[in-house]
Amino acid sequence: MDKLKVTVIAALSALMSWLGILAVPVFLLLGCNVIDYITGLDAAKYRSQSVESEKSFKGIKKKVLMYLLIILGVFVDILLEFTLTHLGIGITLPFVVATVVAVWLVVNEIISILENMVDIGMDLPPFLLPLVQNIKKQVEKKSNSESEEKEV
Repeated sequence: MDKLKVTVIAALSALMSWLGILAVPVFLLLGCNVIDYITGLDAAKYRSQSVESEKSFKGIKKKVLMYLLIILGVFVDILLEFTLTHLGIGITLPFVVATVVAVWLVVNEIISILENMVDIGMDLPPFLLPLVQNIKKQVEKKSNSESEEKEV
């Protein structure tokens, strides 16, 4: 049991070290995926929708695709760093694109969770959903303005 514990801790530590700045949004996304899936299953009863295995698998597939989107962001980050290195620009970039993608996905999941809770009948603080939607807009605005600056 101790060997298993040490192995799991070592693997998680290596993963956290490799992910760096991307670690927090990825783990938040994982937690939000679980909460969104559970609240979505419960909210389906209140939306006059039946819980079907096909819809359920579609939801799981969508969650898996979120991680593939982050991986594509990592690929873009690696490509940018490769290009900068070969242009003689010695800048090391953390996972910038992948982190923005992950944060955007986390915010979307939080919005979905809040919408599920409303459908279930839970009262939300009136500022919470607009606050999260504003964060989403700011992430989109910031990433758009930075990409526009690079094009100029």
